[in-house]
Amino acid sequence: MQLGYHCYSTRPPSRQFATTIMSSPKRRIETDVMKLLMSDYEVTLVNDNMQEFYVRFHGPAETPFAGGIWKIHVELPDQYPYKSPSIGFMNRIFHPNIDELSGSVCLDVINQTWSPMFDMINIFEVFLPQLLRYPNPTDPLNGEAAALLMRDPKSYDTKVKEYVQRYATREAADDATGESSSDEEMSSVGSFDSDDEDVAGQMEV
Repeated sequence: MQLGYHCYSTRPPSRQFATTIMSSPKRRIETDVMKLLMSDYEVTLVNDNMQEFYVRFHGPAETPFAGGIWKIHVELPDQYPYKSPSIGFMNRIFHPNIDELSGSVCLDVINQTWSPMFDMINIFEVFLPQLLRYPNPTDPLNGEAAALLMRDPKSYDTKVKEYVQRYATREAADDATGESSSDEEMSSVGSFDSDDEDVAGQMEV
């Protein structure tokens, strides 16, 4: 189900994905990262640092991204979960709401819905799959992909599959480097002000 958000649209995650808010951000970081490490996702910590790591993300089934493997760079701020993670695609992907060169992701839905109730599993089980399934070509970061999707959806699917075959193999994900995903280029998926019931989100591009 799509809602009227910019960049892409999906439902907020259900409470089954929520995790208990802990008083200590450091303890919460350790808990959420350990949960991710114990999941089926392949996670690689950077210098054994639980606040920076890579996650191997597989394209959702029954989409032109199926079969693709992407290396996702994740950084958790000291204020996590009151401030959300920053994420970026390390190897290239053809999608209207993902910058092809920098890997920045337009995650306006997370920006608007992020709260300390959510955890890292949400990003990889809910938000990123929904982003790939339901692109929003009317508010793009990749104008070429957006135009092609609106003009000729079949050609868009074909080009997505070409990118998957060329840039989203296991070898390509393994070889991906951080040269095009600096802190400035990664997407901050939102922030939460504990003194305000409204969720404040922002993109860092």
